[in-house]
Amino acid sequence: MLRVENLAAAYGSSRVLFDVTFEVGEGEFATLLGRNGMGKTTTIKTIMGLVPARGGRVVFDGVDVTGKTPEAIARLGVGLVPEGRQIFPTLTVRENLVATAADRFGRDNPWNLERVYDLFPRLGERHGQWARTLSGGEQQMLAIGRALMTNPRLLILDEATEGLAPVIRAEIWSVLSALKAQNLSILVVDKSIDVLRRMANTHNVIEKGHIVWTGDGAALDRDREKVNGWVGL
Repeated sequence: MLRVENLAAAYGSSRVLFDVTFEVGEGEFATLLGRNGMGKTTTIKTIMGLVPARGGRVVFDGVDVTGKTPEAIARLGVGLVPEGRQIFPTLTVRENLVATAADRFGRDNPWNLERVYDLFPRLGERHGQWARTLSGGEQQMLAIGRALMTNPRLLILDEATEGLAPVIRAEIWSVLSALKAQNLSILVVDKSIDVLRRMANTHNVIEKGHIVWTGDGAALDRDREKVNGWVGL
């Protein structure tokens, strides 16, 4: 579904990514792990066309999307839940959701308001509330719901549970597990190794702009001490 090949990126003269290579298979749940400042968010932004690639390429479902605009990449079926949520604060919950609604692939059961409210009942209860008045956890639910309303084929979440209360974190993980069961391709940036070890099919560790380790949950268990050293836990 997604193939990142030898990806390089920089901010001005400061190089951040060096030959980053990993894949997310169709229906697969993959992670990108690493300490802060190692290039995780830059990788996501470069995949989405928000940061220009300085080398390598990004291929989505066989289409080379390197150099395409973020909106063109989104239209191909990539949904992003960005770091910091970035909801529309002066719109209501419902307005945030319908603002991005699209079903470009003619699905039998597309994501709509009813399905999102079923997934996150609190959003249904607060459908007329200004987004800026929601709690941090509710705003993250809204950010996920907004991405799902685009009916993505690949859902990318940058720092999916950072700063959230444990009960909200558990709810987010439960939702992602349910989405995985529906064969949605998912790429998650997060630090919750213990939870992700059980959920994800493939893990990728980034260190100083390089992918230094890739493996499944069993390999992660075997190399846990090494991976902890890179992730900083």
